[in-house]
Amino acid sequence: MRVPAFADRDWRTGWAFAAPGLLTLAIVMGFPLVYAALISLSSLTLLKPMLQPFVGLKNFATVMADPLFWSALWLTIKYSVVTVLGEFVIGLGIALMLNRTVTMKPVYFAVLTIPMAMSPVSVALIWRMLLQPNLGIANQVMESLGLPRIDWLGNADLALWTMAAIDIWQQTSFVVLILAAGLASLPRDPYEAAEVDGATPLQQFWYITLPMLRPVAAIAVIIQLINEFRTYDLPYILTKGGPGNATEVLSFFAYRRAFLGLSLNEGAAAAFVLLLIVLGLTILFFATLERRR
Repeated sequence: MRVPAFADRDWRTGWAFAAPGLLTLAIVMGFPLVYAALISLSSLTLLKPMLQPFVGLKNFATVMADPLFWSALWLTIKYSVVTVLGEFVIGLGIALMLNRTVTMKPVYFAVLTIPMAMSPVSVALIWRMLLQPNLGIANQVMESLGLPRIDWLGNADLALWTMAAIDIWQQTSFVVLILAAGLASLPRDPYEAAEVDGATPLQQFWYITLPMLRPVAAIAVIIQLINEFRTYDLPYILTKGGPGNATEVLSFFAYRRAFLGLSLNEGAAAAFVLLLIVLGLTILFFATLERRR
């Protein structure tokens, strides 16, 4: 079937407008990505800055043979699941309360966006001072209540969970905004019918709100999973991956392998494994969007 002339003209016009942006993306993102792929397949290190000879997938095999890689991957998964679950539960609770609030709602939203608007580096520095073992406000408050001081970031059993709590404190606002927008868009008819039938607020939440909110909730969860898998700022500022390897997530493992271990090729290989995981989550995100549409 012959394509109409106006459709062919629109197609060419669309590509003409999109070409500058696509070319910019190809230069800004494509070149570093291709070069990083070459590094991951080469023998380049900081001590021997030469790509050749290429070693294929040897760097990937070397990285994956390191027990610290699997430890970092497991920590990344555990950290991401805990933070996303915490952000979703707290965010849903706050969004439900804001959905019932009539007065001063813009003020509440403005206050909630403050943590989200702060950079992760500044958040990490602030909390690092607050949680300082000797002079931090948190321990001074605990001591005034007769409780013992806690080394929040120096204790191997607490450091990861402390970092996760800080992440939840900052990122919950984003989940609140998405879920609040989803709640505001829900139709009122099912709720009115449920009230006529005598359904309790809990039944309305479980059988009406949650099913209708599921697409929006899935989008919020997947976006946050992608963000948490890529997290680097908090472990770098708060703990430097320590104590020991207690907070060494995969992104920090790649950094340490590349720049502290002087093996840029192995660090690039570890980063590409992280890229594949994030790419899989991104595909899941767009599949969820398409399913919702």
